[in-house]
Amino acid sequence: MLLDEGFHLVVVIPALNEEATVDTVIRRIPRSMRGCTRLSVIVVDDGSTDSTARLAKEAGAHVVSHPHTQGVGAAFMTGIDAALRFGADVIVNMDADGQFSPEDIPDLIRPIVEQGFGFVTCTRFADPQYVPDMPAIKKWGNRMMCRLVNRVIGRGRFTDVSCGFRAYTRDTALRLNLFGKFTYTQESFIDLAAKGVRMVEIPLRVRGVRQFGESRVASNLVRYASSTLPIILRAMRDTQPLTFFGVISLILFALGLLQAGFVSVWWLATGHTSPWTSLITISLGFLLMATLVGVMSLVADQIGRVKKVQDDILRLHRIEHYRDAITPRRTDVYYSQGTPALCQSDQVLASQPCQDS
Repeated sequence: MLLDEGFHLVVVIPALNEEATVDTVIRRIPRSMRGCTRLSVIVVDDGSTDSTARLAKEAGAHVVSHPHTQGVGAAFMTGIDAALRFGADVIVNMDADGQFSPEDIPDLIRPIVEQGFGFVTCTRFADPQYVPDMPAIKKWGNRMMCRLVNRVIGRGRFTDVSCGFRAYTRDTALRLNLFGKFTYTQESFIDLAAKGVRMVEIPLRVRGVRQFGESRVASNLVRYASSTLPIILRAMRDTQPLTFFGVISLILFALGLLQAGFVSVWWLATGHTSPWTSLITISLGFLLMATLVGVMSLVADQIGRVKKVQDDILRLHRIEHYRDAITPRRTDVYYSQGTPALCQSDQVLASQPCQDS
């Protein structure tokens, strides 16, 4: 997304009781970035009971507060909405706990600015020298989650689908349609891959363990898995309905066929079906369910096609909704020639124009 006119960068920081680090994170955001002509910081206070909101305001951020805790997924979507209202060209999302280095933001957005990618995510595991110190069980959990998401999206071999340090173009943000409140990281991969957004990951150094407090999302692996897997399955159901229901149909068909085959072999060998006669009824039940789910998969695939059209209509409605904030540039992924200016400002404000250098 090369812009000869420069771009407006909005950094979104979801936060819940992060008074120990939020102001430091905000103040460490670079004031000078290639191509950036305006820099804004938005902190989404997800129902904090400490001084997170006050400290964020004092550090120069615009604060959007939830009346009560809704989850990091909900906070992320609130931040995306606020960033689009600010007229963002590029949106960076990062945590407020200090595990990500704000100084790495220029590296994170470089594939967008220079190569036209729509979505860039940090990976903690692609480069061996950047692998953070973290409990082995969490590394294993991240690896399993990557395998699952890579299999679902069917393209690419991403090494980290759970990291929250990411960058989006405005067009990508307009396409996002997420429902999970607990988390957004895996669902966004599936959603954007289904919509054909160009995605890439870059290795960056990340602190493996929080300096203060504990993660509200991944502190308990069992809770994390039980809360995340339904989000992934629903995202797969919505984006790949034929595959989702087709696999269920095939499993039911295979179970019915195996039982029917077993009874048939027993009958050929002994001349009677007892004591397995009941399996005949059970196998017929499985085969009937397989047929019904197979028909359902065709109907779901038809609905999925309608959903794709609705997603395009929703994107157009969002463009109209945010029209007052969007500068008169194209709203798709766009390119231009020339060398962007440098963005420099003395402080990070909620929406502060920068002086070109």
